[in-house]
Parts: sequence; C-alpha cells; structure tokens
Amino acid sequence: MKIRNLLLAGTLAASAMLAGCASNGYVAGYVPGPPPAPYAAGAVGYAPGPGYVWADGYWDLHGRNWGWVHGYWVRPPHPRAYWVAPRWERRGRGWHRVEGHWR
Repeated sequence: MKIRNLLLAGTLAASAMLAGCASNGYVAGYVPGPPPAPYAAGAVGYAPGPGYVWADGYWDLHGRNWGWVHGYWVRPPHPRAYWVAPRWERRGRGWHRVEGHWR
C-alpha cells in the first residue's frame, strides 16, 4: 500500500512538472482575426520610484473577444535588462501568443 501511494505521488508530481513546461503561450483554434492596433495615446504618469520602466499594454483574448491589458510600471531584474512586449503571431490556421519577457 505504501509503495502504491509513493508511485502515485511521484506520477502526479512528474505530470505537474511536465504540464508546466508544455508551452510558453497558447494557440487559439478560433480567433476573430488578428489583434487590433495597439492604443497609441494615453498618459503613463510618473514612475513609482527610481529604476522602474514602463511595460506597454497589449491585446489579449477574453473568451472570443480581444481585450486591452493596460501597461504598468515594473522594475527590471538587472540594470541592463529591457522588456520585450508580448505579441501575437500567426501560426497555421490560428494565432499563438508569445509571452513578454526580459532580455
């Protein structure tokens, strides 16, 4: 009985780790066309402190509709890092979201 529980726990842990590595985005089977153009206007205000940079907003899917995710102030992980904004790429018959990341 104890070996069976250990095997089950190990299998569940391995499954969880592999599921986390499966993708850095997602593919939508049906998307109502490409995302709209980004908003060009809007005040970002002042940085909340030294070292903060502005991460621009982007379009994301909310169900089957595009919704705007507002930009925000964030601190880079190191002084020379720069933010690469998330984007949507056409792949096959669908669209794939490439997550934003630091370089």
